[in-house]
Amino acid sequence: MNENLARAIEDRTDDLVTLTSDLISFPTINPPGEAYTPCAEFIGKRLKKHGFSTEFIRGEGTPGDSDRYPRTNVVARFEGRSPGATVHFNSHIDVVEAGEGWTMDPFAGLVRDGKVFGRGACDMKGGLAASIIAVEAFIEVYPDFPGAIEISGTVDEESGGFGGVAYLASKGYFSKPRVDHVIIPEPLNKDRICLGHRGVWWAEIETKGEIAHGSMPFLGDCAVRHMGAVMHAFEEDLFPALDRKETRMPVVPEGARRSTMNINSVHGGQTEDFRPGLPSPNVPDWCRLTIDRRFLLEENIDEVKREVTAILDRLARERPKFRYTIRDLMEVLPLMTERDSPVVEAIAKGIREIFGREPDYVISPGTYDQKHIARIGHLHDCIAYGPGILDLAHRPDEWVGITDMMESAKVMAISLDALLRGNRA
Repeated sequence: MNENLARAIEDRTDDLVTLTSDLISFPTINPPGEAYTPCAEFIGKRLKKHGFSTEFIRGEGTPGDSDRYPRTNVVARFEGRSPGATVHFNSHIDVVEAGEGWTMDPFAGLVRDGKVFGRGACDMKGGLAASIIAVEAFIEVYPDFPGAIEISGTVDEESGGFGGVAYLASKGYFSKPRVDHVIIPEPLNKDRICLGHRGVWWAEIETKGEIAHGSMPFLGDCAVRHMGAVMHAFEEDLFPALDRKETRMPVVPEGARRSTMNINSVHGGQTEDFRPGLPSPNVPDWCRLTIDRRFLLEENIDEVKREVTAILDRLARERPKFRYTIRDLMEVLPLMTERDSPVVEAIAKGIREIFGREPDYVISPGTYDQKHIARIGHLHDCIAYGPGILDLAHRPDEWVGITDMMESAKVMAISLDALLRGNRA
């Protein structure tokens, strides 16, 4: 193991913990996109003090962007002493809402029992902090390194990444010749390399009805009942068929090695604007259902969509007055980086040196910003690697282990040494 790098990171333990707590203290909740700008400015200010040039890029015109909630991203770059490759560490700064069930302030960054607690601690401000510490230690130990290092804090990953990595990729920030290798410190465990993710298709289905007085429903047509027929058909026909599909992709957890679909939301009839009053007696003339379909490398996106529309078309033939519309919300194809790619081999070297064993190669059950780097930036030497346990993400009392962050930072620093200085043995 590179003792100089390891010692430089260990000397920064207190700094790592403080940095993680400070990042958690920014309530960067998405939606709507709170505190993006101050968090990005905090990251930029720190990196500028360490010799990075910094740039703030607003994802103008992207979903949710407004003067009240600007989609502010930060990209920082440190140039080496001679030409060479560029390694980019990309982390998202947005977090989901805290939700109920916390036993502590979710944005206090509490340190206790070798852990840092708070919303985003695991997903993924601990990974961001670890990457910053790894890079700063590497620059101190090897100030004459060739190439360049970039660190970015980007927004909106939790809602698709369109105001963050997708926007930056469209502007050339994740393409050659600017960048060669990308590491995303998502929480997939410190001894795992995440090669990619399953595909996703989000869609909104709406059933149509006819409004009438609730005391005489036979004079109208209940759109909610039509949606009930849709959900019944999904239960009877679609879900069993999805469960029979399996993949060669090493998806974790094991249950995600099959096709899945989540009913994200159902809304129908009157809104809840009447509360705390009472509703009026109406037959609902609309009902909307949002589906979240996750699919496998072996599946074709057109076939994935046909499985749903075939059921809807059958109901339209068989069920009186059944009418529907369907609208695509988002689609992302599955992807998987090859195990022999440079960035995979570099992270694998670090895991072997720090943990004394071969890494596990996994696929994420959900998508993350690698999709935009590959599809928009056309840069495929990209993986996810970072500290944290994925099962803790989005849950109450979320935490990240201090030792896990330290060891992951060492792996990241070793990977920099491999990718920039060529020490890959």
